Amino acid sequence: MNIETLIIGAGAAGMMAAAHAGPGVLVVDHAKAPGEKIRISGGGRCNFTNLHNSPASFISQNKHFCKSALGRYTQWDFINLVDQHRIPWHEKTLGQLFCDTSARDIITMLHAEMDRAGAMLWLQTTVGDISHDGSHFRITLMREGHQHQVAARNLVVASGGKSIPKMGASDLAYRIADRFGLPVVAPHPALVPLTFSDDRFKPLAGVATQARVTAHGTAFDEAILFTHRGLSGPAVLQVSSYISDGEAISINLNPADTLYTTLRAQRQIAGRKALTTVLAQHLPTRLVDHLAADWGLAGNLADQSDTALQSLCDQLQSWTLTPSGTEGYRTAEVTRGGVDTAALSSKTMGAKSVSGLYFIGECVDVTGWLGGYNFQWAWSSGWAAGQAIRSSG
Repeated sequence: MNIETLIIGAGAAGMMAAAHAGPGVLVVDHAKAPGEKIRISGGGRCNFTNLHNSPASFISQNKHFCKSALGRYTQWDFINLVDQHRIPWHEKTLGQLFCDTSARDIITMLHAEMDRAGAMLWLQTTVGDISHDGSHFRITLMREGHQHQVAARNLVVASGGKSIPKMGASDLAYRIADRFGLPVVAPHPALVPLTFSDDRFKPLAGVATQARVTAHGTAFDEAILFTHRGLSGPAVLQVSSYISDGEAISINLNPADTLYTTLRAQRQIAGRKALTTVLAQHLPTRLVDHLAADWGLAGNLADQSDTALQSLCDQLQSWTLTPSGTEGYRTAEVTRGGVDTAALSSKTMGAKSVSGLYFIGECVDVTGWLGGYNFQWAWSSGWAAGQAIRSSG
């Protein structure tokens, strides 16, 4: 079977590339349905992009690599596509955009765009041997018990990272990169809950509060959630992309920096109340009890000098914790690391050393923040590869 382009992966990036790559496109995926990670995203509503999307919201060994694709296919372009398909949407906090009805609307839209472009889709298809004869890629595919030999001028790898293996995530993209001599930045789980081996937060499971969480100078002001095994919540998921094993995070439980002034004022009118009782008016009671035991907080509010109150507020603003690890790929929303951007063209997403070979989406060493950024990278990088293939045809 001879085709122009084979795309491995019918996820966000792969479907987007198929819609723009021109004629002769075949998309293959091992799953029973396309866009499975789209389907489960955003609580089933798909946080499909972010109004504040910019290169500053992405992590990579080359922070400039993502600028070309993101600048040429923006969040506004994707919003326009969503509007063209009359999919209702709404904005949540921090510029996050979600479908009003279902994430399946985005999958249906992408499938329709693929159909309009004439792309074929083979599901429940596995990829075997891949080679290159100098002009075409030779790929062995297994589908419905039959082996198919495909020759394609272009090969687009959009098979994602290692996150959520129960959905079939694998290291296929990295193996293909290695097969053709492209370096891979070591992958790690990202946007993932943090764990503590001593189960210190087990009694706090279910407690949530607003905080500022910082790692390596990057801070996020969002909610944190205590779990049976450690810490989660948007702010924690965000900083998980910035740390490696053995590195600490800093939690500020008083990000507005108003607690010292408030406690001094309350000391004048509620001095006979226990310090922990007053603190529980500003932080969850179970969290206050935990900190009281850990930090030795005792006495009435009236017993606390200005110096003691300032010291307490300083502790609350710089609670340093060192996780023992993460929940791993099982719950990680994305994979940090991937195919080294030094080996790819930022304009086309094509491999510099192998003509016709492209890597897009999550398998590339570009990781976005929580909140629709990774989907935007999928749309932008898929579009960039599709445009490059179409113009080279």
